[in-house]
Amino acid sequence: MATDKYTEKLEKVIKQMLEPIKGIPFNIVIESICGHKVLEYDENDNGHKRLLNKLIKVAKRTCAEVNKVGIIRSRPNEVGNDIEEYVLASLAFYKISAQTPDTNRSRKKQTGYPDIEIIINNNQKHYIECKTYSQKTKESSMRTFYLSPSEDFKVTHDAIHFILGFEVYVDSSIGNNVYKTKSWKILDAYQLECDVKYEFNSDNKRLYQQTRVLAEGDV
Repeated sequence: MATDKYTEKLEKVIKQMLEPIKGIPFNIVIESICGHKVLEYDENDNGHKRLLNKLIKVAKRTCAEVNKVGIIRSRPNEVGNDIEEYVLASLAFYKISAQTPDTNRSRKKQTGYPDIEIIINNNQKHYIECKTYSQKTKESSMRTFYLSPSEDFKVTHDAIHFILGFEVYVDSSIGNNVYKTKSWKILDAYQLECDVKYEFNSDNKRLYQQTRVLAEGDV
C-alpha cells in the first residue's frame, strides 16, 4: 500500500515537471546558469553605439558575401549552420577580434550557445548568436532559439548578447536549394522571453542493454 502511495506522489511530481514554464527573461536565465550578468544595450552609451555601428557594417557585408554565390542547403533553418563563418569573416574584415567562446573550463566548444565572442576596447567581451529565418517562418511560434544549461558553459563574462538574424530566400534562378539573404536584423537578447520544457532521455548503453533485447541477428 505504501508503494502505491509513493508511486502516486511520484506520478504527480512528474506531471508537474512536464508543465512548461513560460516567459522567463533571458537575462535571468543566463545569470541563474552561470552567475554572469547580461548587459542591456544602452543607446545613450557612446561605446555601445560605436559597437552597434560596426555590427551594422558586419551584417551588411555578410549579406553581400553570401549573395555572391549563395548557400546550398535543403532547408532554410540549416542555412544558419553556414552563415556563422561569413559573420566571422566580416568581423575580421572590420578588424573586430572574434573567436569561438572559451568555456568556464577554458575549452573551445563549437556547439551550444553562444556562437561567437567578440573582444573590443579594454578587453570588453560581448556575445553574438547567428540565426536565419524566412518570410514564412518569421512569425512562427515554433522553437528556434535554444539554450541548455551545462557544467561547461560558454558564457564566462558579463556582456551584451547580440543576435544577428538574417532573412533568407531561395534564389530559384540558380536552383531550389540555393539560399541568399534578403534582409538582416541586430537584436538585443537582454529581456528575450524564454520557455522551459522538460524532456526525458536515455543513452545507448541503457537502450541496447542485453536484458532488453527481444531478438537480434547479423547480416
